[in-house]
Amino acid sequence: MRRLQCEDGEVSTSQQPVPPQSSSHTALSSRQVIRISPLSYIGCAFLLFAVTFPVFAAPAVWGWLLLAPIVAVIWVARVRTTVGPDGVDTRRLFGSTHLDWDRIKGVRFTNRGWARAELTDGGETVLPVVTFAHLPVLSLASDGRIPDPYAAAAEAEEHQPAEDDR
Repeated sequence: MRRLQCEDGEVSTSQQPVPPQSSSHTALSSRQVIRISPLSYIGCAFLLFAVTFPVFAAPAVWGWLLLAPIVAVIWVARVRTTVGPDGVDTRRLFGSTHLDWDRIKGVRFTNRGWARAELTDGGETVLPVVTFAHLPVLSLASDGRIPDPYAAAAEAEEHQPAEDDR
């Protein structure tokens, strides 16, 4: 079987059960930006298409509806959470916040919606776009200040004795 080559080593094929070692192309940096998927712009285009019908029917009455897709595009482009060694930066449609790590007590996940950073002063701040699935990225970017439950589970499974050994 012919193997594909890359400057950093082998590239996995569909027949390989294990991906190749991480390289300079796949390694995560110490600063991670978590943002809304660019595919959301397609939804903004559909919204523009939907509002054109009432706007063409009565422009004087419904012309203001053209602002909705514009605001949606700005929202998708602007909203994000940046996690790095110096802290967490959140950016919303209007305004932004910087939180140093010493101000953050923990991260809470709700049933629906985005994560919230619990602060040492008793308040909390929404972390836009951050969900439970982003925990491995948060853990790497925060230098372990936010624990990764997936890595802890994998480590516990690795140290667990096999059933044959019992």
